[in-house]
Amino acid sequence: MLRIAVAGISGRMGRTIVEAITQNPALTLGAASVRAGSAELGKDAGTLCGLAPLQVTTVADLRTCLNQFDTLIDFTSPAATLAHLSYCAPAGKQLIIGTTGFTDEEKDILAAAAQQTGIVFGPNMSVGVNLCFKLLELAARIIGEEADIEIVEAHHRLKKDAPSGTALKMGEIVASTLGRKLADCAVFGREGQIGERSSKTIGFSTIRAGDIVGDHTVLFATPGERLEITHKSSSRMTYAVGSLRAAQWLQTKGKGLYSMQDVLGL
Repeated sequence: MLRIAVAGISGRMGRTIVEAITQNPALTLGAASVRAGSAELGKDAGTLCGLAPLQVTTVADLRTCLNQFDTLIDFTSPAATLAHLSYCAPAGKQLIIGTTGFTDEEKDILAAAAQQTGIVFGPNMSVGVNLCFKLLELAARIIGEEADIEIVEAHHRLKKDAPSGTALKMGEIVASTLGRKLADCAVFGREGQIGERSSKTIGFSTIRAGDIVGDHTVLFATPGERLEITHKSSSRMTYAVGSLRAAQWLQTKGKGLYSMQDVLGL
């Protein structure tokens, strides 16, 4: 039985992960955290998530219960994730990290920590999105040089980072396939007299509205036709199930930094 700790179960993603754990007979919830000072501190994690009691009391600091879990699943914030990483990695606890918004320097910290333990890090744990990543590589290789490429993403109004980590990953895959660096060719905003579009750029458009779970479209437009590769999420459960699949896969692996592409054999 793999014991899972979930960081930030006050949030919608954290609660969904706890629910997914209860539906998987090979997994059990070992620990759960909430913010220090939260009114939800010291509550039963199951009750807090609208489920039957799970006999797991929420804590503010997972260091107090390191012996109660094997793997941490973290979809919180860069600062919180790095704090969790600082004590979980030395203790040999494996991590599944779906947090987005890391800087390049912070990603280097993740890579360094992977020398101590196994980590699956990905901007999106959905199986469908990771299949899209593979399709984008194929599309970019075949028509990318001739196409104008635009990435459009939409999320709920509470999402803090933009563009989404998934959209940036899509851009990185396309740019890398075309032998470009995303930092050199990305266009994140257009306004006013901008002139003609450069064929070597990759454009990003961001929508924040309502309770949209997550929509992503990559458009390859050439004279006379266009190809659109789209993924739409209707439930956070797809991310939760993907993260649990990653946790079970990581059990058999050693130290190192892995992606969902590794998990899915893509």
